[in-house]
Amino acid sequence: MRVTMILPALTEATSPLFRPIKYSLFPPLGLATLAGYLDPDDEVTLHDEHVERVDIEALPTPDLLVVQPYITSARRGYEIADHFRARGAHVAMGGLHATSLPDEAAQHADTVFTGPGEDTWPLFLKEFRDGTPARRYDSRLRTLAGLPPVRRDLIKRDLYLVPNSIVVSRGCPHHCDFCYKDAFFEGGKSFYTQAVDDALAEIERLPGRHLYFLDDHLLGNRRFAEALFDGMAGTGRLWQAAGTVKSVLQPGLLERAVEAGLRSLFVGFETVNGANLAERRKDQNIGKDYGAAVRRLHDAGVMVNASFVFGLDHDGPDVFDRTVEWAVEQGIETATFHIMTPYPSTGLWKQLEAQDRIVHRDWDLYDTRHVVYRPTGMTPRQLEDGYWRAYRDFYRWSSIWRGASAQPGMHERLRHLAYAGGWKKFEPAWDALIRSRRTVRAMPALERTLAAFGGRRPR
Repeated sequence: MRVTMILPALTEATSPLFRPIKYSLFPPLGLATLAGYLDPDDEVTLHDEHVERVDIEALPTPDLLVVQPYITSARRGYEIADHFRARGAHVAMGGLHATSLPDEAAQHADTVFTGPGEDTWPLFLKEFRDGTPARRYDSRLRTLAGLPPVRRDLIKRDLYLVPNSIVVSRGCPHHCDFCYKDAFFEGGKSFYTQAVDDALAEIERLPGRHLYFLDDHLLGNRRFAEALFDGMAGTGRLWQAAGTVKSVLQPGLLERAVEAGLRSLFVGFETVNGANLAERRKDQNIGKDYGAAVRRLHDAGVMVNASFVFGLDHDGPDVFDRTVEWAVEQGIETATFHIMTPYPSTGLWKQLEAQDRIVHRDWDLYDTRHVVYRPTGMTPRQLEDGYWRAYRDFYRWSSIWRGASAQPGMHERLRHLAYAGGWKKFEPAWDALIRSRRTVRAMPALERTLAAFGGRRPR
């Protein structure tokens, strides 16, 4: 059987003028994970349009085309699906967007999957080979037991800065209403992990030192996380992951992670306005000391990538300057800013739709950079302008220097300058590396930064 798998690119990742490094940072693993269920004699190719241009006219027609669109790549995903359907391929489509809007996806696919595919994908493959595939498969049974190895041989490693991406869990234990998670995992468990030994075996298969955990919340199950970190301790790995303010403040957990090689953590602070947290069900942040979380991370030698959302109902025009000022004062190394976006089928979407505040359904603009709803505390223009101003102000050299000066010592200041400056102030160099297909050549510099400036510092 001939199988072609395509991950359509988000709109921003295909810009002819500028290609942000974040879209070449690591390989997504969804399609490569599904490929692990194929037979050894199946002919399979995998294309990630974020890092390579795909000429669908030149591709041969497969027996099975698998497409995994995100919301802002839906238009491109449908274009690819329609093209190969017209040529006689059976088109299977799943992932976040197809799960949120399965009827829309079904207009472009022969088979639609909702939710994670560990239970439904093997069933589909059997029925497809038997000539009886269903039009739709809804996931209900949630387990990672017996998961076959990810087909990493299909991943073009040299096109990514961090080729060693890994996922050892699914979902998240929290229920923020602007997140896709609850909609994606509807009908079954919404947070579950691999067996620790299976996760460690997958890590052992990865070459080099650096890992990037793509889990929504690697620290979400403390018992699993501690066992995983104990198994990784002493292996010399350096890694990055995502966690919550609550998990950072838990005594002992962060320290175990650092001993295992944690050097940078993505943390969803989301808002400096506490009134927004309860409204958006960000319960894990309510009553938590953000400053204490940052200090714990920095004292342990862990760099902070902070996430913030603008445009929540209690935000006014002052939220941008207040957020940037707080982040700079804390010495946060990198930050990502977002305009609140109501993704279909989320709690936020349902609320704003009921209030008639969603202004259109042009999925290309649901990218957290455009206003697609009616905000309450400011105009759409104020929200978009403030979003872009926040990025400019946070990544000014003066802010980077001020953030470095907030660090407790010269070691930490150098770390801050190397990471924050290297991430945003050398974007033309990143763009050149991406276009020359040499992104992975920057990996040694990243590893040196993480190794030399990471880890606990003696006081």
